[in-house]
Amino acid sequence: MPDFLVAIGLVFAIEGILFAAFPGPVKRAMAHVTETPDSALRLVGIASAVIGVVLIWLVRG
Repeated sequence: MPDFLVAIGLVFAIEGILFAAFPGPVKRAMAHVTETPDSALRLVGIASAVIGVVLIWLVRG
């Protein structure tokens, strides 16, 4: 559970840095996401999840 909370904290920290450093591009990216088809978002989401699990598996052994 502590590792999960650390991961959530890192997500918040990275998002916060992006919003603070690049507010305009982040807003444009979010607007672009609303126009992207669900199938493309689903594919990117699945790919991201698989990459994340593989990365954790490699690091944690």
